[in-house]
Amino acid sequence: MGNIMKDINAVAIEVVMNAGDGRMKIDEALAAMADADLEKAETLLKEAEELIVKAHNAQTEVIQSQVSGENMEYSLLFIHAQDTIMTINTELRMTKKLLPIIKMLMER
Repeated sequence: MGNIMKDINAVAIEVVMNAGDGRMKIDEALAAMADADLEKAETLLKEAEELIVKAHNAQTEVIQSQVSGENMEYSLLFIHAQDTIMTINTELRMTKKLLPIIKMLMER
């Protein structure tokens, strides 16, 4: 990743953008569930998960660099990025748990 010290805000923006794109996919998946298009919802949730993983991987590189002894500047933007990914990951988990409930209700 190069010099993390110089790039921490760029990494934070990468995390926020991927997580935000993941949130958009989650919102689309919820809309598909409301329309009873569960196949589309599943596809969108997989896409959301891929974006969240990309965000998480970028965040993890920064954390691993710090654990390895690299000095890190304080970045409020990076803290915001960590909060964002945590929140959106929770939204993804809850939406994935909602999907089987919707399936069960549709079968009734």
